[in-house]
Amino acid sequence: MTDQRTIFITGATDGLGRSLAHKLASDGATLILHGRDPGKLDRTADDIRDTHRVQRPRTVIADLADLSQVHRLAADVHQVTDRLDVFVSNAGIGAGRPDGRTRRTSADGHELRFAVNYLAGFLLTLELLPLLRRSAPARIVNVASIGQHPLDFDDLMIERDYSGTRAYGQSKLAQIMSGFELATRIPASQVTVNSLHPATYMPTKIVLEEVGHHIDSIEDGITATHQLICGDALVMTTGRFFDRSREAKANAQAYDTHARAELWNRSLKLIDHGDLM
Repeated sequence: MTDQRTIFITGATDGLGRSLAHKLASDGATLILHGRDPGKLDRTADDIRDTHRVQRPRTVIADLADLSQVHRLAADVHQVTDRLDVFVSNAGIGAGRPDGRTRRTSADGHELRFAVNYLAGFLLTLELLPLLRRSAPARIVNVASIGQHPLDFDDLMIERDYSGTRAYGQSKLAQIMSGFELATRIPASQVTVNSLHPATYMPTKIVLEEVGHHIDSIEDGITATHQLICGDALVMTTGRFFDRSREAKANAQAYDTHARAELWNRSLKLIDHGDLM
């Protein structure tokens, strides 16, 4: 059966995002692909069109380290489609190379991994919610990680004792926590929100440059993520975390309602966005 849905994927020019886009194109879905390199984005869209003999995916460009570009990205998605069935928040940077292990900041002065891996997706989610709700039942899938680190609200930007691993783990737990929180604020009949660890050390650019070897395959990651995007059994499942294809427990902080509310309110201030829920 052909998938008639419209699906938006961030970070679609490499690794899991690119491979997932190919899989969804083969299903027949209409795709909107994000990247920050116009050349790579065009080549990806052309390759999907030619490989699967489908309509060329629509493309949108932004550097997620700049919130002004993230705002524009959301506006561009609204401009290219009048419906959005699934938003896959996949783009991110790892714990080390090629982005380094030392502390860096985004265009807005936020810790870089927190900004790219979490804040950009948080802002996109809020600005795409009206489109998702109009397309109900819709889904949000956050590509997170089993590598999670509790948030220190007294040092959210990790100005003390910085490490790339800690920053990465914090950004991924923040994704999961905000997904849990959003799931309490919006009916599952409108939009479901789930997060997952797609696979361990897939052979992506980030993993191979930093770790030098892989454990799971890209196909493992595709299978797990595809289940959350398309699985009929999960149509009303929301506010959950999955380790590959199985529901799992996230870090304990994700189940702390006070911590989730604190993160939500801090995040709204960081992106200068009113709470329109």
